[in-house]
Amino acid sequence: QVQLVESGGGLVQPGGSLRLSCQASGSIYSIYAMAWYRQAPGKQRELVAIINSGGSTRYADSVKGRFTISRDNAKNIVYLQMKRLKPEDTAVYFCNADLSVLSGLRRNYWGQGTQVTVSS
Repeated sequence: QVQLVESGGGLVQPGGSLRLSCQASGSIYSIYAMAWYRQAPGKQRELVAIINSGGSTRYADSVKGRFTISRDNAKNIVYLQMKRLKPEDTAVYFCNADLSVLSGLRRNYWGQGTQVTVSS
């Protein structure tokens, strides 16, 4: 019984900024990693950024230097701070968590997706 709830998506002009949030809740034992993916129309879902339990991060080349992933471990929240946004960043953004529940089962969970549109 795990839910990932996203917020922060919307419409922004090129060069602008947006911060996405995703909170995981439920019978969580341990979160090993949280990530942001995105899927643009007609394209496959791609990894944008990921942060593991130790705080290590990695990013897609297309967003390096512009996006920052961070976490609040106490609240089970992952953020994606997006700066200098480009029209090419337009996509549905999905939150993902690699976690174990109290029973010991480990698997990935997905948020519902939130639309980010970069347009003037």
